[in-house]
Amino acid sequence: MKEFTDATFAGILAEGKPVIVDFGAVWCGPCQAIAPIVDELAEEFSGKITVGKMDVDENDTVPSDLGVTNIPCLVFFKNGQEVRRHVGFCQKAELRKMFAELVGESVADEPKEEKKSFFSKLFGK
Repeated sequence: MKEFTDATFAGILAEGKPVIVDFGAVWCGPCQAIAPIVDELAEEFSGKITVGKMDVDENDTVPSDLGVTNIPCLVFFKNGQEVRRHVGFCQKAELRKMFAELVGESVADEPKEEKKSFFSKLFGK
């Protein structure tokens, strides 16, 4: 995944491809937890979306201009404009759906395990 900086950010948006910026910091536990998921999805959507991370401790102009106050924060851009923002950790399936929607693709929902009540588990109904 690319490293975005205050100096390179405007040029990346100007390229015209959809862009996702993963704002985070090395000391942020949730940022470190979501990073491998973002890396996998960046590879999966390679050629369709430009994905990069920006360290908020080393780059303060872009995060400040965008109002990034909590991390991890994923900001999604299309045609140079912010179209979505997600703050905090989330599961890979949820992130994949966000990536796909950015490029106009649909993702089938993964089947969810049926939740059974205490009594149906106890009595098998």
